[in-house]
Amino acid sequence: MPIQQVSTIHILKALANENRLAILGWLLEPLSHFPTQEDGDLVADGVCVGFITEKIGLTQPTVTSHMKTLAEAGLVTHKKIKNWVFYKPDHEAISALLKALSIALPHGLETPK
Repeated sequence: MPIQQVSTIHILKALANENRLAILGWLLEPLSHFPTQEDGDLVADGVCVGFITEKIGLTQPTVTSHMKTLAEAGLVTHKKIKNWVFYKPDHEAISALLKALSIALPHGLETPK
């Protein structure tokens, strides 16, 4: 879903979960966080949900739920290769989010005086 169709609040709620935030961070640098896959390129195709599940240490249904939330927020895309689903970050959507936040928070996160 394009970032314009998802509210910034919805996206921030998706990122408010520490597991989803960690997963998105790993997906942004997949070569540093995941081993080479037999099927699918880590960067071009994304990371297999099985690798994400193994790294985060949660059950596959829980990871799938987290990935669905990130996808609904427009932060990741997915595709199926053979029997597996592969996820990668939507860099355009993430850039748009960062731009929206920089406009909404022009002075950063400084404490008001």
